[in-house]
Amino acid sequence: MFFASCSDDSDPEPEDDNEFITTIRYKLTPTSGTGQAVTAEWKDLDGAGGAAPTITGLALAPNTSYTGTIEFLDETKTPADDITEEVREENYEHLVIYTPNPATGLLTITRTDAKDRNGYEVGLTTNVQTGAAASGNLTIQLRHQPGTKDGTSGPGSDDANVTFPVTLR
Repeated sequence: MFFASCSDDSDPEPEDDNEFITTIRYKLTPTSGTGQAVTAEWKDLDGAGGAAPTITGLALAPNTSYTGTIEFLDETKTPADDITEEVREENYEHLVIYTPNPATGLLTITRTDAKDRNGYEVGLTTNVQTGAAASGNLTIQLRHQPGTKDGTSGPGSDDANVTFPVTLR
């Protein structure tokens, strides 16, 4: 007896690659107290390994509440590719992590967007409460977590990981 079997392994598994991000903007608008709207921006048009990115930090009023929105772009394309929309559409695969340093007293950040189908926010919109006059940093990560999102920074890989200087004065 002779058996033959054919298998078509030529169809590759669909890839779920990380996003290519050249620009991140985090805009904070005061909801109470004093202060003006401020936008932190990170821009690296030539990608990793080329010229250093340009970074504009946050100068915020102390003891003030802000609403925040974050935007992710690929500006190597014309017009720019709005990665934020892809993150919103694939919210069950993405999580924005906000990590102030020092961890206490500088900023308290709460994600405020709608939960994804698994019950987790993404972090495209936030509420921010500043502490007393101080300085430090804010690290923002966009985590790519297809099939593994659990509301923490652990699973997945970084689509973006940037640190902004923060001054409360």
